[in-house]
Amino acid sequence: MLWLGAIAAGIGACNGSGPMAPEPTARTLAEFTDQVEAIRVRLGIPGLAGVVMSHDTVVWEGLLGRADLSTGRAVTLTTQFHLASLTKPFASTIVLQLVEQGLVSLDDPVSKYGVALSSSGTIRVRHLLSHTSEGTPGDTYRYNGDRFALLDQVIERATGEPFAKRVVERIINPLALEHTAPNPRSAAAFAFANRDVAAFTAAMAQGYGLNAQGPQAVAYPVSFSTAAGLVSTPREVARYSVALDAGQFLAPATRELAYTPAVGGNGATLPYGLGWFISTVGGQKLVWHYGYWTGNSSLIIKVPARALTFVVLTNSDQLSAPFNLGAGDLLSSSMAQAFVNGFVTGPLPGR
Repeated sequence: MLWLGAIAAGIGACNGSGPMAPEPTARTLAEFTDQVEAIRVRLGIPGLAGVVMSHDTVVWEGLLGRADLSTGRAVTLTTQFHLASLTKPFASTIVLQLVEQGLVSLDDPVSKYGVALSSSGTIRVRHLLSHTSEGTPGDTYRYNGDRFALLDQVIERATGEPFAKRVVERIINPLALEHTAPNPRSAAAFAFANRDVAAFTAAMAQGYGLNAQGPQAVAYPVSFSTAAGLVSTPREVARYSVALDAGQFLAPATRELAYTPAVGGNGATLPYGLGWFISTVGGQKLVWHYGYWTGNSSLIIKVPARALTFVVLTNSDQLSAPFNLGAGDLLSSSMAQAFVNGFVTGPLPGR
């Protein structure tokens, strides 16, 4: 009951009248672990797994809380979490591979691929990838997962294959990501992973919603698309990130295009590139994304110039729900602040 009391107190702090205090700078890895644990409890997150990788070396790892409160199952290295919208960077890689192969152009009208959207202008593939398809195409940013998911049609019309098959064959299998697959509740998508659904599901964290009484088990969503639905572990998401930066999936110029923020109609720099958010903090370009869905939330922050990657996955929506991440405000997140203060502008390893 003490743990539930801490959860209830954390909910109150997050939903209170004043802003949360900024996160301090951790000076040691042990301090960073304590800070992440304090954030987890304050936000009411039952279970969390996180990793910091420098190039392909793990420099910090945290396995905190419970994957399942009813059984007391702890979070482990192989506990699998839903990624929610952190699926979008994987989808971006698949689309940009098609661009490199000449099967898709970023300037193709989406109508070429059977996507029907009313608009005052021509909506192009790049507009779906950059969340700039609403209003006058390319002028303004508006985060919209439903529109991003229309890239499913682009991939399937261009290749004759669904996104689930492409992501398994082009990213998951080449990296031997044993704990990564499309949503097992989407039978058609999961089938491409060639895994035992019962065994895979048993290794997943139980999802939770939160109210004043504490965490309540919830059912995960059943859908899978380019917008959301991959399941993975922090180490495997980080391995994808490292491989992407090492040139395994995209040519350097194409990858840099994904990591470049879109420019709006008035010349303003927008917060999103092609499947990735882009921020600059302390003179460092940060490439990042978050996930936020029923019973799960996630965060990845990359410092490409230093080959540094931070991944956090949870079995609650509270890593994302209290914060303004969809608007591109990375440092509204207390977890993002902790990482940036410790590893990007602070003294922790990976510099």
